[in-house]
Amino acid sequence: MVYTVGGTVGSIGLGLIAALALRRPFRGRGMVRAVMLLPYITPVVAATFVWTVALNPQYGIVNAWGTDFLGWQEPIAFLSTETGSLFGIPVPTALLTVIVFETWRYFPFAFLFLVARIQAIPAELDEAARVDGASIWQRFRFVTLPQLMPVIALLGVLRFIFTFNKFDDVYLLTGGGAGTEVISVRVYEFLTAQKNVGLAAAQAVMLAVVLAGMIFFYLRVAGRAERAEGR
Repeated sequence: MVYTVGGTVGSIGLGLIAALALRRPFRGRGMVRAVMLLPYITPVVAATFVWTVALNPQYGIVNAWGTDFLGWQEPIAFLSTETGSLFGIPVPTALLTVIVFETWRYFPFAFLFLVARIQAIPAELDEAARVDGASIWQRFRFVTLPQLMPVIALLGVLRFIFTFNKFDDVYLLTGGGAGTEVISVRVYEFLTAQKNVGLAAAQAVMLAVVLAGMIFFYLRVAGRAERAEGR
């Protein structure tokens, strides 16, 4: 649940920031938008390999920069440390790393939906708020955000469903170790490593039940959004 909620909120939040940042036309905006899609269209094996190399505690570029420029006392094993320490506070290092990967890899999905909705917002609404003296934050809170909430709600349900049964990203990064054994990885381990077919089947059925409930909820939300647009 921590992985699912963190990945869902992170990807939608980053997608929203990117969509707002590229809202105004400028030279090269199309190229920047195309580059934004690279994390999403990159094969998962290639993406996880790059992250594994970059985060390696011995020769990874992240630890090299951290020890050289950020004052780290020693390299950090991001993908194999279950609990680290940040300013004396315990931090689930590997879990946070896979959540950050999930956020980075799937924010373009939210970005595409939000850009399409932002472009459909009448410019007169923002101009009227600006004439009334509204600040940037007020225009976002009272003009832009209400227009985006139906899309954000649908994205939240979709990303929750997709992330809840995620397997390949986590397994390729950590193998389910260091506190990152999500339910799909656990089913795989029960089936292959422990040869416990019954327990694997039971957990798989529970996963299917939860996903079926989420899909039903998504259909309800989508139906309400369609009826609201029809009015």
